[in-house]
Amino acid sequence: MDLVGAMLKILQGPNLWNVLPDLMMFMLPLWTAVLFGVLVGWVWRPRWANSAINNLSTTCLPPKNYSSIDIVSSIPSFNSLKSQLPSCLFPFSDGSPEVSSSEPASISFSDTSSSKLDTERKNFVGEGDLEHLSKLVEEKDEGPSWIGMMEKSTSNMSYQAWKREPEIGPPQYRSRSVYEDTTPELMRDFFWDDEFRLKWDDMLIEAETLEECQENGTMVVKWVRKFPFFCSDREYIIGRRIWDSDKTYYCVTKGVQYPSVPRRTKPRRVDLYYSSWMIRAVESRKGDGEMSACEVLLFHHEDMGIPWEIAKLGVRQGMWGAVKKIDRGLRWYQKHMSSGAPLSHCGYMAHINSKVSQAHLRYLNNNTTNDSTQEIERCEELVNDEKPSGKNLGKILVVGGAIALACTVDRGLLTKAVIFGVARRFAKMGRRL
Repeated sequence: MDLVGAMLKILQGPNLWNVLPDLMMFMLPLWTAVLFGVLVGWVWRPRWANSAINNLSTTCLPPKNYSSIDIVSSIPSFNSLKSQLPSCLFPFSDGSPEVSSSEPASISFSDTSSSKLDTERKNFVGEGDLEHLSKLVEEKDEGPSWIGMMEKSTSNMSYQAWKREPEIGPPQYRSRSVYEDTTPELMRDFFWDDEFRLKWDDMLIEAETLEECQENGTMVVKWVRKFPFFCSDREYIIGRRIWDSDKTYYCVTKGVQYPSVPRRTKPRRVDLYYSSWMIRAVESRKGDGEMSACEVLLFHHEDMGIPWEIAKLGVRQGMWGAVKKIDRGLRWYQKHMSSGAPLSHCGYMAHINSKVSQAHLRYLNNNTTNDSTQEIERCEELVNDEKPSGKNLGKILVVGGAIALACTVDRGLLTKAVIFGVARRFAKMGRRL
């Protein structure tokens, strides 16, 4: 009603020339919203829009092939970015939800999980991955410089975070967390324990062990992470392995190709995924000289199928709340294990480590070969194969018009949910229009 009243007031002007400037000022926010909607519509090409275009094309135009993604999978929200970084450090949440004591949603072990990694397949995660992680820890990977993002602390932990943006691939994140009154071994088991993770990580709804090697501890697991109701869940096929160098643990987890688990429309497979950390004992900040604290250096990047610029806003907004949630989960795990609870199967697998000497790590750090860039490029090709092709103008106008309507008609919940959900900055911009 306010919109209609304002329009009528403008049209009641004495003549056209007096009305025209006010009318132009009135239309400017609307056209701004339309242009923004067209741009967003070009980035996210929804399946229902493609279907409509295809139906028109079959009757009016020569046939063409269109590929698309589901708008439900494409519209981001702030909570959906909980999957953008690893649950072990960044399971995003705007607030800090309480740790749930509910039973695990789903945990299973494949019939092929018992020592099925044969000689040719034991290297889902190999020495090249150890080399890459060691170079990241020592800052010898020849990548871009790290830029500081955050530095905060609580009574029993401290936290620092950095980021960088390489020329190829998504933004990369590095963090350093120091937890008081815990051991590297407990921290290692905590990160590896999928059964317990299902209790404290409310975004993980399924965890399945596909294969494992009892000789070196290599595992292949499948995760399904929950998104809000208007987004598709995400599926991860993760290879992981731990190296032990004099009680300093190098833990590698990364996305791997696993053809025996076919791709599905939902949940959507995330191919480019890297989340690895180094764990070691450090001196407590209590000043008593005891090595009773645990340092965790984590390195993470992934491409979950949303624009990276939007993802970066979500990371910044949700980072600290997620870190505090991890600390609560760790303290709960400490109490759980100190009560005499048995070690889970995944926790047991965390005890099977590959031994590596400090001298060998120094040799790897001085090695000039590094396949990390090639791996990112290969995963980028897989991701690009799933992205929609074609630049049909009708497709852009259909979805652009729908989002423009959301901008102009509803300045509240609808606008935030469709466009500005992941970034409060965008939400404030929407209210100003």
